[in-house]
Amino acid sequence: MTAALPRPGHEDDRPAADRLLVRRPGPRELRPGRTHRRRRTLEISLAAAVPLLLVLLWQLAADRSWLDARIYPAPSTILADGWDRALAGELWPDVGATLRRVLAGYAAGTVTGYLLGLLMGSLSLVRAALEPLLDALYVVPKLALLPIFLNMFGLGEGPQVALVATTVFFFVWISTMAAVLAIPSGHRDAGQVFGAGPWQMFRHVLLPASLPAVLVGARIAAGVAVLVIVASEQIAATDGLGHLIFDSRALFQNDVMFVGIVCVAVLGVLFSELVRLAGRFLTPWAPRDRGRPRS
Repeated sequence: MTAALPRPGHEDDRPAADRLLVRRPGPRELRPGRTHRRRRTLEISLAAAVPLLLVLLWQLAADRSWLDARIYPAPSTILADGWDRALAGELWPDVGATLRRVLAGYAAGTVTGYLLGLLMGSLSLVRAALEPLLDALYVVPKLALLPIFLNMFGLGEGPQVALVATTVFFFVWISTMAAVLAIPSGHRDAGQVFGAGPWQMFRHVLLPASLPAVLVGARIAAGVAVLVIVASEQIAATDGLGHLIFDSRALFQNDVMFVGIVCVAVLGVLFSELVRLAGRFLTPWAPRDRGRPRS
């Protein structure tokens, strides 16, 4: 039975079961592409406007002497100093040293964390044997391990890379093991029914089902890796952005200190975004955290 709509100005006193609810399509349904572009433009504008506004307020506070320029130099001063150091070639050795240590430690920690997480998620006996020990090591502050790495590897690149690798390992291990354990048992049963061997089970079941969650952990680990290496370089390094920040602060070169901080922020954002883009490329079937939603 099709119910007629009530005339304007008249109450609809029919039973609720006999009423017809009509929902008219809005702009999002009629023009999804245009709506999405407008939404993305608004999001990008807000993302750029907030930091820009903060920088302008900082510049205004420095120009009006609301802040002590000797302690908090104006953004224009920081930008000019960073530009001069980059042109003179004084900035790139520190950036290169930090980037080299982060990439080496991140690669080592990601590979070992993924392999062990996959093993522990698949084999309950291995998980029962190793999980209590790894849980205990996970809560230890990673910087507390730096003296141990210094004793093991001596001064140089070894302790820095080992510290980053250890930090990344725990993030990737936890996300990988949790992702493998979260795979529905029906997926494994289907693989066994079709006679899948160990490699086929990994290739067609475990890898595609767990990889999106693993890459989320890897993206978090990318940002944490930058934080750890900067803290480590402030303690036991003779170069790198962390050493630049700490050394310039000790010499009261606050403009150079802020140049190092800005470089760390840019490096962290670029590294995290690179991992996110790699995740989107490797897992096209996974929901996207940005951009146009999949239909």
